[in-house]
Amino acid sequence: QVQLVESGGGLVQAGGSLRLSCAASGTIFRIDKMGWYRQAPGQQRDLVAAIASGGITNYADSVKGRFTISRDNAKNTVYLQMNNLKPEDTAVYYCNLDRTIIASVRAYWGQGTQVTVSS
Repeated sequence: QVQLVESGGGLVQAGGSLRLSCAASGTIFRIDKMGWYRQAPGQQRDLVAAIASGGITNYADSVKGRFTISRDNAKNTVYLQMNNLKPEDTAVYYCNLDRTIIASVRAYWGQGTQVTVSS
Protein backbone atom coordinates (compact mmCIF):
# COMPACT_ATOMS: atom_id res chain seq x y z
CA GLN A 1 0.00 0.00 0.00
CA VAL A 2 0.99 3.61 -0.54
CA GLN A 3 0.20 6.56 1.70
CA LEU A 4 0.71 10.16 0.61
CA VAL A 5 0.76 13.07 3.05
CA GLU A 6 0.87 16.64 1.79
CA SER A 7 2.04 19.70 3.68
CA GLY A 8 2.95 23.31 3.00
CA GLY A 9 -0.35 24.83 1.93
CA GLY A 10 -1.67 28.08 3.31
CA LEU A 11 -2.68 31.64 2.61
CA VAL A 12 -0.39 33.90 0.60
CA GLN A 13 -0.70 37.20 -1.21
CA ALA A 14 -0.51 37.41 -4.97
CA GLY A 15 3.10 37.40 -6.11
CA GLY A 16 4.18 35.32 -3.14
CA SER A 17 5.58 31.81 -2.95
CA LEU A 18 4.75 28.51 -1.30
CA ARG A 19 6.43 25.13 -1.28
CA LEU A 20 4.32 22.01 -1.07
CA SER A 21 5.73 18.70 0.07
CA CYS A 22 4.36 15.20 -0.32
CA ALA A 23 5.84 12.39 1.70
CA ALA A 24 5.15 8.91 0.40
CA SER A 25 5.26 5.85 2.61
CA GLY A 26 4.82 2.18 1.92
CA THR A 27 6.37 0.45 -1.05
CA ILE A 28 7.61 3.11 -3.46
CA PHE A 29 9.36 2.37 -6.73
CA ARG A 30 11.54 4.86 -8.56
CA ILE A 31 9.60 4.20 -11.73
CA ASP A 32 6.40 5.40 -10.07
CA LYS A 33 5.27 8.67 -11.56
CA MET A 34 4.43 11.36 -9.02
CA GLY A 35 2.69 14.64 -9.44
CA TRP A 36 0.43 17.38 -8.19
CA TYR A 37 -3.15 18.05 -9.18
CA ARG A 38 -5.45 20.83 -8.06
CA GLN A 39 -9.17 21.30 -7.75
CA ALA A 40 -10.95 24.59 -7.31
CA PRO A 41 -14.56 24.72 -6.07
CA GLY A 42 -16.94 23.54 -8.77
CA GLN A 43 -14.09 22.56 -11.05
CA GLN A 44 -12.58 19.27 -12.08
CA ARG A 45 -9.27 18.05 -10.73
CA ASP A 46 -6.51 19.03 -13.15
CA LEU A 47 -2.86 18.16 -13.49
CA VAL A 48 -0.47 20.86 -12.31
CA ALA A 49 2.88 19.12 -12.68
CA ALA A 50 4.29 15.60 -12.80
CA ILE A 51 7.69 13.99 -12.61
CA ALA A 52 8.53 10.57 -13.97
CA SER A 53 11.53 8.33 -13.51
CA GLY A 54 14.69 9.95 -14.79
CA GLY A 55 13.40 13.36 -13.78
CA ILE A 56 11.23 13.96 -16.82
CA THR A 57 8.71 16.66 -15.96
CA ASN A 58 5.60 18.13 -17.47
CA TYR A 59 3.55 21.14 -16.45
CA ALA A 60 0.18 22.67 -17.09
CA ASP A 61 0.55 25.65 -19.41
CA SER A 62 -0.87 27.94 -16.73
CA VAL A 63 2.01 27.27 -14.33
CA LYS A 64 4.97 26.96 -16.68
CA GLY A 65 7.76 29.30 -15.63
CA ARG A 66 6.26 29.78 -12.15
CA PHE A 67 6.07 26.30 -10.61
CA THR A 68 8.82 23.71 -10.30
CA ILE A 69 8.34 20.07 -9.38
CA SER A 70 11.17 18.05 -7.92
CA ARG A 71 11.64 14.69 -6.28
CA ASP A 72 13.94 13.26 -3.63
CA ASN A 73 13.95 9.50 -4.14
CA ALA A 74 15.96 8.89 -0.99
CA LYS A 75 13.20 10.53 1.06
CA ASN A 76 10.29 9.36 -1.12
CA THR A 77 9.19 12.97 -1.25
CA VAL A 78 7.99 15.17 -4.08
CA TYR A 79 7.95 18.96 -3.90
CA LEU A 80 6.15 21.72 -5.71
CA GLN A 81 7.78 25.13 -5.53
CA MET A 82 5.21 27.74 -6.46
CA ASN A 83 6.39 31.26 -7.25
CA ASN A 84 4.58 34.38 -8.43
CA LEU A 85 1.30 32.94 -7.21
CA LYS A 86 -1.93 34.30 -8.65
CA PRO A 87 -5.47 34.29 -7.23
CA GLU A 88 -6.43 31.76 -9.91
CA ASP A 89 -3.98 29.31 -8.33
CA THR A 90 -6.32 29.03 -5.36
CA ALA A 91 -7.40 25.40 -5.00
CA VAL A 92 -6.95 22.24 -3.02
CA TYR A 93 -3.71 20.65 -4.16
CA TYR A 94 -3.49 16.86 -4.22
CA CYS A 95 -0.40 14.71 -4.38
CA ASN A 96 -0.62 11.80 -6.79
CA LEU A 97 1.35 8.64 -7.41
CA ASP A 98 0.70 6.58 -10.53
CA ARG A 99 1.98 3.01 -10.59
CA THR A 100 2.00 1.22 -13.91
CA ILE A 101 1.64 -2.53 -13.60
CA ILE A 102 1.81 -4.26 -16.97
CA ALA A 103 -0.97 -2.49 -18.92
CA SER A 104 -2.86 -0.83 -16.09
CA VAL A 105 -2.24 2.24 -13.93
CA ARG A 106 -3.17 2.42 -10.28
CA ALA A 107 -3.49 5.90 -8.82
CA TYR A 108 -2.91 6.86 -5.20
CA TRP A 109 -3.95 10.21 -3.74
CA GLY A 110 -3.16 12.30 -0.72
CA GLN A 111 -5.81 14.05 1.35
CA GLY A 112 -5.12 17.45 -0.20
CA THR A 113 -3.80 20.75 1.09
CA GLN A 114 -5.50 24.11 0.63
CA VAL A 115 -3.68 26.90 -1.17
CA THR A 116 -5.34 30.31 -1.08
CA VAL A 117 -3.91 33.30 -2.94
CA SER A 118 -5.35 36.68 -2.06
CA SER A 119 -5.34 39.60 -4.49
